[in-house]
Amino acid sequence: MILRNSLNFINQFTLNTLKHVRNIYLNSNYYDNKISNINNDNLVYKPSPHLLSSLIKYQKKKINLEDISTNNLWDNEKIKDQDFRKLNNFYWFFSLDLKSSKINTQKIISNWIKKNSKYNSKSWEFDLTSKRIIAWLSSHNLTIEGSDENYINQYNKMIKKQTNHLMSEIKNSKVIDDKIIGCAAIILVGLCYGDKKGYLAFGLALLKKISDISFDNYGFPKSRSIKQLIFYLKYYILIREWFKEAQIDIPEQIDETIYYLGQGYAFLWQNIKSDILMNGNNISNNSEFDQYLKRFGYNFKNENKEFGGYAILYNKKISIVMDVAPPPSSKFSSNYQSGALSFEINSNGKKLISNCGNYENNQSKLVELSKSTAAHNTLIIDDNSSCKYKKYNNNYFANTNLKILKKNIIFEKNYWKMNASHDGYYRKYNIIHEREIEFYPEKFKFIGTDKIFNKKSNLNIKFDIRFHLEPDVKVMKTQDNKAILVELNDEGWKFTCNNYDINIDNGLYFGNKNSYTQNQNIFISGITNNKNEDVVWELSKI
Repeated sequence: MILRNSLNFINQFTLNTLKHVRNIYLNSNYYDNKISNINNDNLVYKPSPHLLSSLIKYQKKKINLEDISTNNLWDNEKIKDQDFRKLNNFYWFFSLDLKSSKINTQKIISNWIKKNSKYNSKSWEFDLTSKRIIAWLSSHNLTIEGSDENYINQYNKMIKKQTNHLMSEIKNSKVIDDKIIGCAAIILVGLCYGDKKGYLAFGLALLKKISDISFDNYGFPKSRSIKQLIFYLKYYILIREWFKEAQIDIPEQIDETIYYLGQGYAFLWQNIKSDILMNGNNISNNSEFDQYLKRFGYNFKNENKEFGGYAILYNKKISIVMDVAPPPSSKFSSNYQSGALSFEINSNGKKLISNCGNYENNQSKLVELSKSTAAHNTLIIDDNSSCKYKKYNNNYFANTNLKILKKNIIFEKNYWKMNASHDGYYRKYNIIHEREIEFYPEKFKFIGTDKIFNKKSNLNIKFDIRFHLEPDVKVMKTQDNKAILVELNDEGWKFTCNNYDINIDNGLYFGNKNSYTQNQNIFISGITNNKNEDVVWELSKI
C-alpha cells in the first residue's frame, strides 16, 4: 500500500511538472512566433451558416447588437465560467439580428483580438478555439462584409494563428469529441483559404486517424455511446456539406464513415423514434436532426435486430430494447453505464419501462448514482452493480471484465424473444445472470425470466430487479398486493410476479440533460434460497 501510494505521488508530481513546463512554453514568445507564421491568403470559400443548424440552437428572439456595449464586452473578469465559454465560442453570433451593424460586429472581433492576441489558457482552450474559428468563418456576412483591408488582414491572421495552435495542440487534447471539433475547424480553414496541402491535408489525415481509433469494424463508436454516435454523424455530415458547397471532391473516407454512422442512427433512433436511455444518453431533439437530414437528402436504413451491442425488436405499436454487449474498454468507457441486460419498452410512442438516464453535472454523487446498475432495469446483487468504476479527473471509467456469455434473439410475427447472460457478478458472488424476455404481440403480454445461477453453495444473497418509470407515469398496488397497475396516458398495464415480493419505490430520473426529478420504480426483491433461482414476472396490457 505504501509503495503504491508513493508511485501514485511520483506519477502525479511528474504529470504536474510536465503540465507546468508545457504551460510556460505555450505562453512564451517563441510559441507565439511559431503559430504566427502564416501566408497572407484571402478567403476563396465562404460557408453558409445554415449548414450548422444541426449543431446550434438558434434563439427565436434575435439579439440586436445596438443593445450591447461593444467597448467593454471582454473586460468582465467576474463572468461565470459557463457564460465565459458561451461568449468566447462566438456561437451566439448565429442568433444576431442580420440587421445588426456590421461595424459593431467587427468591432467586437477586433476588441477580442486585442485582448487575446497571444495564447492564454482560458480563452484559447481547445474546444473554444475550434468553435470560434467555425463561428467567425460561418457568420462571414457579419464578420467580414464591408470591412477595410486592415481589419481583413487582422481577421485572416488571427484565424490562421488559432488554427496553427489547434494543429500544435490537438495531439494533447484528451477528449475525442474535442478532437473531432478541432479537425472540423482545421478542415474548414483549409477549404476557406484554398490550402489543400496544409490545413486541409492535415485535418483529413487526423480525422481518419481518430476514426480508425474510435470506431469498431462496423463503424460503430467503441464507446457504445448513442449520444456520441449522433455527435460524430452531425460533424461528419457538416464537413461533407462544406466540401460539397466549396465544390471540392468529397473524400471517400467521409462518405464511408457517414454510411456506417447512419446505419447506427437508423437502428437506434429512426426505427423506433425513442431515445434509448443507456450509456450516457438523454432525451434529445433528434426529430430536428431528422428534418436536417431530410433537407440535405440523407436517408439511412438498418433492418437488423442487433447492432452496436443493442438488440431492438419493434412493430408499429411496441418496441423493446436490450443492452446485450459487454462494457467498452476502459479508455472508451467514460459514457458507459452499468446496465448489462437492462431493457426499455415503448408503447405507442411512450416509454412504458424506462431507464433513469445520465447525469453529467458537477454533483459527483449523482453522476455515480446514474452510472449504477440500480438506475437500470436489471438485476442488482447485494446492492452492488455488475460493473465497477475508477475515477480519474472527475470522470468515471469502467474497470471490469464483464462478459456476455450467450445471446439469442427471435423475431416472428406472433412471438418475440431476447435472451442473454453475463458474468458481472461472478468474481464476487459466483453468480451468473441470465435474462429472457418474451413478447406475445396478439396478447400485448411480456413474460420475463431472470435466472440467477449460483455456481457455488453461496446462498442467502439479497437481490433486486428494478423496472423504472418516467416521472409522469402513474402506478398503484392492488389491494391483494399481488399486482401493480401502471397508467401510461390512456393505456393500462398490469405487472405481476408470483413467489416474490413486488413493491413500488421512489427514485431519481436523469433523462433530461443536467437535471433530475423524482420518479417511481417497480421492484422485485428476494433472497437466494436455492442454487438456481428463476424469477418470473409478467407485464400485460389491460
